[in-house]
This record gives sequence, structure tokens and C-alpha cells, in this order.
Amino acid sequence: MRMFLKKWSVLLLLIGLTLLFGLMLAFPDSSWNAAVRGLAIWWDVLFPSLFPFFVISEMMLGFGIVHFIGMLLDPLMKPLFRIPGSGGFVAAMSLASGYPVSAKLTSKLREQQLITREEGERLVAFTTTSDPIFLIGAVSVGFFHNPQLAGTLAAAHYGSSFIVGLLMRFHAPRATPSPAAAAARSGFSFRLAVKAMHEARLSDDRTFGEQLKQSVVSALQLMTVVGGLVVVFSVLLEVLSASGLMTQLYELIRQVLSILHLPPALAEPLVGGGFEVTLGAKSAAAVPASVPLAFKAAAAAFILSWAGLSVHAQIASILNGTGLRYFPFLLARLVHGVLASLMVLFLWPLTGPDTEVFQSFEDSSIFQSGWSGLPSAILLTLQALSLLLILSVIIRIIQHLRNKRKAWKWK
Repeated sequence: MRMFLKKWSVLLLLIGLTLLFGLMLAFPDSSWNAAVRGLAIWWDVLFPSLFPFFVISEMMLGFGIVHFIGMLLDPLMKPLFRIPGSGGFVAAMSLASGYPVSAKLTSKLREQQLITREEGERLVAFTTTSDPIFLIGAVSVGFFHNPQLAGTLAAAHYGSSFIVGLLMRFHAPRATPSPAAAAARSGFSFRLAVKAMHEARLSDDRTFGEQLKQSVVSALQLMTVVGGLVVVFSVLLEVLSASGLMTQLYELIRQVLSILHLPPALAEPLVGGGFEVTLGAKSAAAVPASVPLAFKAAAAAFILSWAGLSVHAQIASILNGTGLRYFPFLLARLVHGVLASLMVLFLWPLTGPDTEVFQSFEDSSIFQSGWSGLPSAILLTLQALSLLLILSVIIRIIQHLRNKRKAWKWK
């Protein structure tokens, strides 16, 4: 059965590539413009926001800093999400730099046997999120021209991601935890964290120069793959639109939205966002004014959480060879998208632009995209790690007091 499906998948892939090649020949100008636009997105937005984090994360793994942070975060991550504390490092890095950083870091943890397959699937499922610089600076300010919308979008996007993490803890309930997670059950211990960092550093016998060289090479290779996929999907969506093939899909989605009593005008951004998140979010903001802003924001939240097939392809290429399955990630994206859009509609009367709850987002100068947004992203990473560490300490103190009370009762 597996061989049969594999043969059919290869055949369908060949048919799809042939169709794409034919459409590119039929619409050369559209293909060229789409490729240039995709390349610009890669260089202006993705490269500065992802490349430094890829290099830094590789270096931190080599020096054992991830092991150090993982030991300290274990009291928080293990009870909530059933993943080792090193998953907290992945969550913080992904929060600051966005997709597909979590997949890259999860694959590295998997290679070093710090997590099991099931823990890796849980981790990448809920840490694949948009970065705040894109969500606030590009979507809320750049596309919607409404900075106060950022608070509602952020609350819905990251809040629903947290819920997905709680749901994913029930994924593979009988799976055996990783040796690293089992060994870290002693709780929050700075001494054990330093010991874990020291042992990890000793096990990596590369010099600083070798680590830096390999980190840069690995990051450049991955960025090349990411850029290529962005260009491919940009061209694919453009030639499908130019050929008129997307019209039928638009009509189908309009009918589905009508059945659900949702504005049919959201069909185009939802279809576009199904392929590429930037184009979909921009189209959601450009929907006619007759559609209420709440529904436009809900569509944008779904698109940001689904992340687009372009990001899916990037993550699938990164996870290839790690043993992590794509289906749990796909299911998590769908759940995340639905939850995020519902949370926007639920929060809208409480936190929408008319309520002036998020007036602080009026000053959006710190949320700049491209190279100028790198310092803000690094600062956000440090803030996220600090918050996670504080929560881990609080949970450890609560556990210690509870255990102490039980021991006192036994006496």
C-alpha cells in the first residue's frame, strides 16, 4: 500500500511540475515579476529576520547554552506541554524570529537526541508562529494601517498557539519521554544546569572557528532552500491567477463561506493565504470596506496561523530525515488557524480598535521589518526567555512548597 501511494505521489508531482512549467512558458512576464517579487521578500524580510537566528542558535547549541536553558525551563515545559525544557528555548527563538525557526531548532534537538520523535512533533506544532515584527509592523500597520489592531491579532495568534500546545500534550500519550527529560525530573537546579552545559561543551570538540564556519554554512544552505521555496510559490500563485484557474477555486470557497454565513469576499485572501502568508494577509486588508473589520482581522489571523503552503514546504524540507511526521504539524496548523480566527471574533468587542485597549501600539516605530528590526527581535528573544525562566522558578517554588506540606502531613 505504501509503495502504491509513493508511486502515485511521484506521478502527481511530475504532472504538477509539468503543468507549472507550461504555465510559466505561457505567462513569462507574470512569472518573471512574481519571481522578482518573491526574491525581494526573501532578501528584504526573511533573510535579516532568520539568518542571524540560525547562526546564533547553532552556536548556542555547540556551547551547551541550550542545554543550560533547557534544564532551567524543565519545570515549566514538562508539566504543560510534555516536552523537555529545551523546548522553551525553541519557543522563545521562534517567537522573536517566526517560522520556520522552530522547525530548524527542533531538528537540531532531534539530531542531538535531546527530544524524541513525539516530543519533536509536539514542539514544532505549537511553536510555529509568526514573529511580532511581521504581525505588528507589516500586517497591522503596513497592510491594515491600524496599529491598534495589533493587540487583538497578537492575543489571538499567540493565545491560540498556547492552546494548541496544551492540546498537543495529548499527542502520543503512551510515548516514552526522552532521556534528557527523564533525567531532568529533579526540577529547577542551577548547579545541574551548569553541569549539563559543561558536559555538552566537552562533547563538542570543535573549536570556535569551526563552530562559526559550520553554523554560517548551515544557515546559508537553509536560507537558500527557504528563498527558493518562496520564489516557487510566488510564481505558482501568480501563473495560476493569470491563467484563470484560481477563479474556480475562489468560487468554491465563496460558496463554502456563504454556507457558514461569512462574507464571500474573504475567499480571495483565504485562498491566497493558503499558498503564501504575506500575500494572503495583504489581500485580507484590501477586502472592500463593506466587509466588517472584525471579519478581515479574523481572516488575517487564520492566514497567519495556517502560515501558507510555502512555509509548510519549508518546514517539511527541514524535518525531512529527522523522523518527524508532517501530518501532526498539518493538523495543528488547521486547529491553530480556526482557534485564532474564533479568538479574534470573541475578543473583538473587548479589545478591538474601537475599545482603545491597545493604544500603546500606536507607537509602532520599534516594529520595523528587515535589517532595522534585528535589534528588536534579539531584545524580544531575551525578554521571552526571561519570562519563561521566571515562570519556571515560580512553578518550582510551588512544587517545593507542596512537597514540603505533604512531608509535614506525613509527620
